[in-house]
Amino acid sequence: MIPYLVTVRHRRSDGRWLRLYIPVLPILLVLSPLLLLGGLAACLATRVSPVGALRGTGRLLWALPGTRIEFEQGRTALLVSVR
Repeated sequence: MIPYLVTVRHRRSDGRWLRLYIPVLPILLVLSPLLLLGGLAACLATRVSPVGALRGTGRLLWALPGTRIEFEQGRTALLVSVR
């Protein structure tokens, strides 16, 4: 299943949380022409098979739901959750 929502929580140095909800599908639809052209150019520049790169990207996206990434340094924290 492709992820459909990314939640980013950032704790500022004053202790307040900033929460962002980022829908994945609308962003992919808007940026898809740029992603395809950039990906094709990168594949041609590095002599990588575009089909293999697309297959690897699909597998990576398929594995992302349920991923949770946390960083904390001092009084600042960042939490990224993929659903």
